[in-house]
Amino acid sequence: MSDLADGQSIEVQGSAASPYVLKNTGGAYSCTCPAWRNQSPPPERRTCKHLIALRGRDAEEARIGDLSPARAARAAKSTGVASGGDAPDDGPPILLAERWESHMDLAGWWMSEKLDGVRAYWDGAGFVTRLGNAFFAPAWFTAGLPAEPLDGELWGGRKRFQRTVSIARRQDRGEAWRELEFLVFDAPGLIAPFEQRIEHCRALLARSALPHVRLLEHRPCLGEEDLRAELARVERLGGEGLMLRKPGSLYVAGRSSTLLKVKSFLDAEARVLAHVPGKGRHKGRLGALLVELADGTRFNVGTGFSDEERRAPPPVGSVITYRYQELSDGGVPRFPSYLGIRDDVAFIATNHEETLMPTKSKATTATTSRLEIADGSGRRFFEVAIHDAQHTVTEGRIEVTRSETTTFADAATAARDAEDLLALMRRRGFADVGTPTHQSAPVAVSAPAPAAPKRVAAKGASPAAAPPATAVDGGLRRFELEDGTSSKFWEIAVAESAHTVRYGRLGTAGQSKTKDFPSAAAAERDAEKLVAEKVKKGYVEVGGGARGADDDESDENE
Repeated sequence: MSDLADGQSIEVQGSAASPYVLKNTGGAYSCTCPAWRNQSPPPERRTCKHLIALRGRDAEEARIGDLSPARAARAAKSTGVASGGDAPDDGPPILLAERWESHMDLAGWWMSEKLDGVRAYWDGAGFVTRLGNAFFAPAWFTAGLPAEPLDGELWGGRKRFQRTVSIARRQDRGEAWRELEFLVFDAPGLIAPFEQRIEHCRALLARSALPHVRLLEHRPCLGEEDLRAELARVERLGGEGLMLRKPGSLYVAGRSSTLLKVKSFLDAEARVLAHVPGKGRHKGRLGALLVELADGTRFNVGTGFSDEERRAPPPVGSVITYRYQELSDGGVPRFPSYLGIRDDVAFIATNHEETLMPTKSKATTATTSRLEIADGSGRRFFEVAIHDAQHTVTEGRIEVTRSETTTFADAATAARDAEDLLALMRRRGFADVGTPTHQSAPVAVSAPAPAAPKRVAAKGASPAAAPPATAVDGGLRRFELEDGTSSKFWEIAVAESAHTVRYGRLGTAGQSKTKDFPSAAAAERDAEKLVAEKVKKGYVEVGGGARGADDDESDENE
């Protein structure tokens, strides 16, 4: 093993894009990686996998002492990272995966299917979750398991994630557990290379010979072509993806680049803020979930639900897992789809807004704010009444109104969302007129005029096939981009609870699409988000009008 002289430093490549710096200052070793920086011991008593790899386990143990997985878990608990990273918890010291970056050559790594089940740690006496909560497995399920730790997954088969979760969460130790298997993929207590740990697991399970417990099979990866072929095969069968394990690697607590996950789609966790009512065939039940990421990003999840889940949706405040394709330029997941409720991960807000809210935001008495505007569309108003963990939005023309009440996880969230809505409407030109004399409350109103149906122009369509976006409430805004390689425009018009987007090359009629929302405020908010994304891409606002749109370039930021 190599070492660093006093005052010397080197760079090593970790899982991040930029390399980490290892340094020796008078015998005190440091690393710039998050695992080293976020530990609770004093700097001279810290270590990390990069220092261990450089100096060797024996040298690091001689310098600071215990390097067991339990010590690493205690260090990881001090990071305070949100769910989806190294979440602080009282759970077992389990190994967590990084995401594969396509530039990494995985030839020779051990490849297995990524199971869409529930992570379960057998501690020698019972099953526990990642957070240390007990699974109530029946006695026949655990009888015969070895008295040493095993890491694995409770699995009910492909495309059965939600059923698997519902069984694992039960506390009656019932017969439903016969639908599950325990698939073992590691032996955390054995300090040995991965290959030896797998063989140790194989020998343990052969002795117990339990029909519902088996070893997850691994095989060497032959290269990227083999990796992508196996990923396609697993996904065709309904599997979630692949896991890749570095040859000779040790079992360490926390997230490690020696374990990588490979998937075509990504997944993450979010907290449910509100239930958005359904329309059309979903009228009278859930239309979508308004959810929030740990950093405060909010968006709707409207697909992936069964009819039963739409009738009895995940409760406000619960944590869900969703699948998505990628992030937009604004950091919003694209095409999110609901997978299920999660109670085995921690959700920790990282924007700290709730602790910074003014006292009035947590009031339990009703407060009402009203804004008005007079323009070419007539006199309109926007009003928000907050009461406990709800707010009611009443809006429309002075003589025609409509209301919608939304329930949130708590009073602070309801107040924060109301303040966001008011700020948005002020940017649109509405002015404060003071608190109204009446108390806003949910009221029955006549239904608003239906939004125009969605329409997409066929290729080569004439201008008449794609009429210009017209506005009833929000006005038409037009943006153009000319960068030497293309000349495009993008328009958006908000009309009550919908917005219409038109986009494409200058001089053509292009395409248009109309999207409905639960309320006019929601349509306005989404329009503002789309505008911000276009400006970020270099589009410049030039005012209303229609000079034609591109009919062969998808650029609508759905």
